[in-house]
Amino acid sequence: MRRSLIHPARLCPTRLCKALALGAALLAAGPCAAASIAWVSNEKDNSLSLIDMQRLEVIETLPVGQRPRGLLLSHDNRLLYICASDSDRVQVMDVATRKIIKELPSGKDPEQFALHPNDRWLYVSNEDDALVTVIDTQTSEVLGQIGVGVEPEGMAVSPDGKWAVNTSETTNMLHWIDTSTQTLADNTLVDQRPRFVEFNRDGTQLWASAEIGGTLTVLDVATRKVLKTLTFQIKGVHPDKVQPVGIKLSADGKLAFVALGPANHVAVIDAKTFEVLDYLLVGRRVWQLAFTPDQKQLLATNGVSGDVSVIDVESRKVLKSVKVGRYPWGVVVTP
Repeated sequence: MRRSLIHPARLCPTRLCKALALGAALLAAGPCAAASIAWVSNEKDNSLSLIDMQRLEVIETLPVGQRPRGLLLSHDNRLLYICASDSDRVQVMDVATRKIIKELPSGKDPEQFALHPNDRWLYVSNEDDALVTVIDTQTSEVLGQIGVGVEPEGMAVSPDGKWAVNTSETTNMLHWIDTSTQTLADNTLVDQRPRFVEFNRDGTQLWASAEIGGTLTVLDVATRKVLKTLTFQIKGVHPDKVQPVGIKLSADGKLAFVALGPANHVAVIDAKTFEVLDYLLVGRRVWQLAFTPDQKQLLATNGVSGDVSVIDVESRKVLKSVKVGRYPWGVVVTP
C-alpha cells in the first residue's frame, strides 16, 4: 500500500504557523511544574489538610498525632515536622510519600519549635514543663533541656545559628538561649503573653507578638534592646479583640504581616518605618501565617471559621478562603 505523503508546503499556512507557535511555546515552557502544596494542621481533627495552591482547594487529608499544632519544614523541604501536642511527640513526615517515618522525643506538650541552620538541632517549647527541649533530628537524641519561664510557646533560631529564642506566656519574657552551650544567656521583658517570635532575614532584628498586651515588639539582636513597640487600632473592632500572634516578614525586608487573632484581621506593616499600612479582613481567630515559595501569596489559618485565607501580597487583597478541618493552626508551603 502506498502511503500518502503531504509536503509541508501544502499545509494551510495559518495552521502551520499555529502548530509551530504552539510547539515553540511548549518547548520554552518545559515540563509542567507541579503546584505548591500548603500543609495545614487541624488542631481538633488530628489531621493535616493539603491545599493545591494552583487550584486553591484541599486535595488530601492525612491523619497524624493528637492535637497537631506547630509545623515546620527541613531546609531541603523533604521532611515535615509536626508538633503532636497531646501525643507528646514531634512526628516526622516524608513529604514525598506523605508518610510518618519517625517520632522524636519532644518532651511534654510540644507546641512550637524551630530548626537550627545546621538542619539538625530542633528547639521545642514544652508548655506544661517550662522547658525547651533540644533534639538531634538525625540521631533522635535529646541534647539538653533548658529551663525557661512559665508556659513557653514561641520559638525562633537566628539565621547565624547563634541564638534560639523562646517566649513564655505567663512570665512575659523572651529567653535567649546560647546554642553553642545550650544554656540560657539572657531574658527580655515584653508585654503580656508573648506568643510568637521571628528573626528578620539578616538576623539583626527580632519581632515578638504579645497576645494579651495587644502589641508587637521589635528588638535589636546585638543589644537585645527594644527598638519599637507597635499597637494596632482597627475601626469597629474592640481593642480587647486585637491579640497579635503569628508573624511573617517578607524576604526583601520591606513588609511584615501579623495575625491579630479574634480581631479577624492581618496587619500589614512597613518593616523599615514600622508604620501600619493596612488591615486585611480574614476569617475568625486568625492564628498563623505562611508565604508561598515565591512570596506572592500569604496564607492565614483561621481557627474558629475553619478555613485558610489566601492573600495576594502585592495588592494586599484576600483572594479566597479555603475550607479545611476543625481549628486549623499551623501552616507551611512546599514548592
